[in-house]
Amino acid sequence: MADKTPKKSTTAAKKPAAKKAAKPPKAMPKPKPREVVLLSGGNPQIAKGYGDAPVQAYIAAMPGWKSDVGRRLDALIESAVPNVNKAVKWNSPFYGLEDNGWFLSFHCFTKYIKVAFFRGASLKPMPPGTSKQKDVRYLDIYEHDELDETQFADWVKQASKLPGERM
Repeated sequence: MADKTPKKSTTAAKKPAAKKAAKPPKAMPKPKPREVVLLSGGNPQIAKGYGDAPVQAYIAAMPGWKSDVGRRLDALIESAVPNVNKAVKWNSPFYGLEDNGWFLSFHCFTKYIKVAFFRGASLKPMPPGTSKQKDVRYLDIYEHDELDETQFADWVKQASKLPGERM
């Protein structure tokens, strides 16, 4: 005959919990202003966004002398193309026209700012920096360079009239 032993219950009887004195709620810590992270080479990490505000946040976060140059570039672009659209994408400011796409961007590197003209090979004269992409030309701006503002504004005007990039 099989020995039948009663099985013990796997759930123990629960005892009523003793009531604890209620603690006052902790005050929520005040949020700290978000510090901008500089990526490799000193490029500010700015969230993707459209309009002037994210571009101004990017420019304000550019380290050292680059911030002043960024403000000057932004002002020259706005002056050359008054109805320019702005955005920050891939941690870089972009400039373009609503019906035409993006024509220019810039990016911080350790020792310089790289301005990219997406159809730069069509500009007269062409910006000096070459690219692996046949249409793109660059202008590298170092700390002690004198920016030829007249030439830069002319390139911006020309670039704004060319078909832009859809990104």
